[in-house]
Amino acid sequence: MHAALGLSPNSGVSTSPPGPAQPVLETQSLAPKSEGFSRLNPFPAVLLSNCRLTAEESGKEVRHFELSLEGSGLDYEVGDALGVQPTNCPALVDELLQTLRCDGEEAVPAIGGGESSLRKALSASYEITRPGPELLQRLAEVNSGLRALLKHDRKEDLKLWLRGREVIDLLLETPGFNPTTTEFVGLLKPLMPRLYSISSSPRVHTGQVHLTVGIVRHTSHGRGRKGVCSTFLADRAASRIPVPVFVQMSHGFRLPPDGDTPIIMVGPGTGVAPFRAFLHERQATGSKGRNWLFFGEQHAATDFYYRDELQAMVASKHLTKLSTAFSRDQADKIYVQDPMREESAELWAWLEAGAHFYVCGDASRMARDVDAALHHVIETAGRKSREQAVDFVQQLRATKRYQRDVY
Repeated sequence: MHAALGLSPNSGVSTSPPGPAQPVLETQSLAPKSEGFSRLNPFPAVLLSNCRLTAEESGKEVRHFELSLEGSGLDYEVGDALGVQPTNCPALVDELLQTLRCDGEEAVPAIGGGESSLRKALSASYEITRPGPELLQRLAEVNSGLRALLKHDRKEDLKLWLRGREVIDLLLETPGFNPTTTEFVGLLKPLMPRLYSISSSPRVHTGQVHLTVGIVRHTSHGRGRKGVCSTFLADRAASRIPVPVFVQMSHGFRLPPDGDTPIIMVGPGTGVAPFRAFLHERQATGSKGRNWLFFGEQHAATDFYYRDELQAMVASKHLTKLSTAFSRDQADKIYVQDPMREESAELWAWLEAGAHFYVCGDASRMARDVDAALHHVIETAGRKSREQAVDFVQQLRATKRYQRDVY
């Protein structure tokens, strides 16, 4: 845990940060929540804490961030998201300037009007990692290989070729591309804010907002790569470098209005974020409803986020049931949908008792597999036909008892 001044990334491990003195989401209709600070006018939040949740020997780097909202007028509810407006990596900006043979002081049009220095524009205004279609089309004029990939029947080939490549790669591979500075920034996409599920309850952490973020670092095509916003938070944000934030309200990811209603939460990896908030909120409001969390990751020893906190909730019986799935701790990989199937009878009993079912995390595979497991539970433990199970799930959705925050 860091003090508010002189922050630097924490190299230690914390499975549970101390308590208070915490790329668009599927079913959430998101809209700015404050009439003052907003997406167009983000609040410069002070970073209070930057705490690593995974062990150093883990194959993943996941961090817990705490930001101060004091003086912002911003408020949020559990289930909301926080928008973060990052700046780009200075080393990558320097490399782009060197490749473009510029010193960074060149004047270019600023987004929203006026002028900006090229360095400032590349740092804070434009997306300099993922190339957009305008840049690809312009590069293809002098890059015959790329021009061939842009043909209509080569979409999958283009997608495969672009995987792991960034703007800097395309510039280095196209030495005949010599745009003016104004033309170059005109070919870039605006640097958009990133949205993160909030992992705190305002009732418990007054004047703060917490995030649970996987830090993206990897190597591709012989170059080190960094997630734009995740490494901004992990490496560069501090009290001296405020974090521009705004609250995005969710209309479709909310706790049941009756605190006596049981809830089932499926949140592997950083998908646990909103469920930490849910548990804190229900604890703060004295809700009596039962709480069941399914959490999964690779290894229990290195990747069990908020372990101490969750186990304390189990001991106090606030967290009625904690089902875990650590995929690499045994020969056969297991995921959160596996304990769902194994405990189908109890899960069905909770659903029959009116439980709300929540899922947060990866949309492409996890959410699909969890949905299939839910149908399996209803068919087997609930003794329903496949068609009846489909109808049952549709009814859960229609009555807001099945809500997803997936990305």
